[in-house]
Amino acid sequence: MRTATARQIMLLAGLLSGLLLATVFGFQYAGYPPCELCILQRWPHVAALALGIVAWFMPGRTSARALAWAGVIVMLACAGIAFYHAGVEWKWWAGPAQCSGGASNIGSLSVDQLMAKINAAPVVRCDEPALLILGFSMAAWNVVASLLLAGLWSVAARRLR
Repeated sequence: MRTATARQIMLLAGLLSGLLLATVFGFQYAGYPPCELCILQRWPHVAALALGIVAWFMPGRTSARALAWAGVIVMLACAGIAFYHAGVEWKWWAGPAQCSGGASNIGSLSVDQLMAKINAAPVVRCDEPALLILGFSMAAWNVVASLLLAGLWSVAARRLR
């Protein structure tokens, strides 16, 4: 049986982050709009996807190892953001005050139009999970997924010694 190479593992980890992104975009499309912290959690997965793709094509063992450790760091950062968000949802600590929808093109609106737009904007709260899956919010599941992916990136880094 052939074992996976470090580059294959990094590509897999990156593609799994891409799959997570596709999943949350699917939930968003299905009517579960993200809050500000949900959107913030997406960026490390975007970075991990890019790292996995770059690692697949980049020559050199040293640069690949650096990319693998960058993947570990990015996924640990994602787990930290997701843990913070889950703590906000579970009321362990207060979340950011700005967890609300935004407005665009406000420069061309009158005060009355701006107030109507603000009042009509959906408020997506960071402290209320939009959906629970097996009793856990998507932020809590992201903690688990990000830690598992950090482990996968770590395996790749150790194979590049």
